[in-house]
Amino acid sequence: MALGKQAKVLAKGQVEATLGYLAKTRYPERNRVIFLLSSKAGLRAKEIACLTWDMITEATGEIGSAIALRDEASKGSSGRTIPLNTELRSALIVWRSIQPKGSLFVISTERAGRTSAQAIVNLFLRWYDELGFNGCSSHNGRRTFITAAARKISTVGGSLRDVQLLAGHTNLRTTQRYIEASPEAQARIVQQL
Repeated sequence: MALGKQAKVLAKGQVEATLGYLAKTRYPERNRVIFLLSSKAGLRAKEIACLTWDMITEATGEIGSAIALRDEASKGSSGRTIPLNTELRSALIVWRSIQPKGSLFVISTERAGRTSAQAIVNLFLRWYDELGFNGCSSHNGRRTFITAAARKISTVGGSLRDVQLLAGHTNLRTTQRYIEASPEAQARIVQQL
């Protein structure tokens, strides 16, 4: 991925603006889940489209504490387990309670029991265009998730290897390319030396 073609990391204000905007859409609960799957779980558009309820529910049928993303729902063989963010888990519980019954897939439409990766990409493009977020796409949430995880992982005793596993990358160099540098953090660390 060339440096100039990377997705942008969403600022906190942009995340809040997106969630506010989505609350006023025709399908606010579903759209909130789509956005949070990208920004709070780091899922790709294909993974959002292929996510089934059995990948996030316990044997009791209740929403679990993690996404067990299978290889067939991911890119290549990058299936993985992603712990569920509290906000995302709550949104999934709400969406499941109102989603038309019988759908195997988490994201369904009026006309079909599932959606396509391209439809997810198109939704993000439309949302960001309406919000005036130039150059944003379905990949912005994923890059935001990976960058945020990389910045915080050492505070919980983890390493970039943990971020790599959450992202489903086979190579750590790929994960590193997703992480946006922070000139402010660089300046702070140099002052502490």
